[in-house]
Amino acid sequence: MPQIGRLEETGKEEEPYRLIDPEDAVVEEAAEWFAELQACCKPPATIRSYGMDLLRWYRFLWILGIKWNKASRADARDFTRWLQLAPKPVRLHWRYQKHGLPPGGLPKQSRPDRGTPNPLTGKSGPGEKYAPTTRAHNETAIRLFYDFHCDEGGAGPLLNPFPLDRSRRSRKAQAAARPNAHHNPMEVFHDERTGRYRPTVPKRIPKRIPDDLFNALFAALNHDRDRALLAFWVSTGVRADELLGSKNKDALPGQQLIGVTRKGTREYQQVPASTDAFVWLRLAQEHAWRGGVPRGRHQTLWWTLRKPWRPLEYDAARMMFNRANDLLGTNWTLHDLRHTAAYRMARDPELSLTDVQWVLNHAHLSTTEIYLAASQDEIVEQLLAHHARQAAGKLPTPRPPAPGYNAASLDVLFGRS
Repeated sequence: MPQIGRLEETGKEEEPYRLIDPEDAVVEEAAEWFAELQACCKPPATIRSYGMDLLRWYRFLWILGIKWNKASRADARDFTRWLQLAPKPVRLHWRYQKHGLPPGGLPKQSRPDRGTPNPLTGKSGPGEKYAPTTRAHNETAIRLFYDFHCDEGGAGPLLNPFPLDRSRRSRKAQAAARPNAHHNPMEVFHDERTGRYRPTVPKRIPKRIPDDLFNALFAALNHDRDRALLAFWVSTGVRADELLGSKNKDALPGQQLIGVTRKGTREYQQVPASTDAFVWLRLAQEHAWRGGVPRGRHQTLWWTLRKPWRPLEYDAARMMFNRANDLLGTNWTLHDLRHTAAYRMARDPELSLTDVQWVLNHAHLSTTEIYLAASQDEIVEQLLAHHARQAAGKLPTPRPPAPGYNAASLDVLFGRS
């Protein structure tokens, strides 16, 4: 699909993003929806995420010459099928976008085949096609976009081209075209992901970095700033972009706390960190200040390593982490550090699950409970030990039946010889 149109970041607080059509005009219906999202206290990151999904849908409509308010459910069905079958577009590096491709073409990728599990981490890399989570998020965003315009009226469509699932809607919900429209207040709410074209998203156990691989990853770093970042991420469990937004005044080594602004609620929270993290931070600060990095309580805590000095952004931190991955042949992500911290805290018997929920800033305790499950490596190790005991005949012998039960009948019932 041609990469026409774009989602433009404005830098304005009242309008963080705009959807631009191929004629460089603002898509007004998208701007109205973005304003609605902001009024619902959605952060700019959410508006950007929904905007990228909406841009993908608009590109589909622009290519076919269909107006947004004339799209039918057949168009939505075809778009969903296209997301399932079409490969993801290959985005060129900004150097190639600005200066063109080199004479010999694109350089060969050093990473393993896309979609195949990494031999060290067991994680599958990004596949050639859109993942089910991406398609599910896309369906939800576009359905909410049309729900807003159907409720507002005006130039919007009469029917949402992305309807709810027939098999999961009651008669009243079908009439209202939304789940839980006539919910009984005496009953609990059910988790209804009722988009008709919404794919089934498999549930996965969060991947953590084993201690030996984390030590190797930490040793592959070359700068104190990078070591401080990893130490904070793996000891606090905060998200990568939350830590990158901290200022000098937010680091309190005496109290062993660091302040971050949470992603969803935008509230300021002080979370405890390890002593090693503050030691590496102090070493990084001394090195940066000697090089001329600005000092001050309200200056950012994380800077680039070379002039001109700039605050460290998420993409630069991700590239730093990927360079360490390339040295080890792994494919960990920055978010895996949050999973690692959550797993370590949740498996500590001296730490309550509600404390872990507070540190991770989860809205529901059920989200924190997923870290109580054993990791894939531990499950595989335990099952292999089970097979070894079974082969050696060391499995525990069944207890004799209680008085009154016929042993021969129980052997037939449970398949014992």
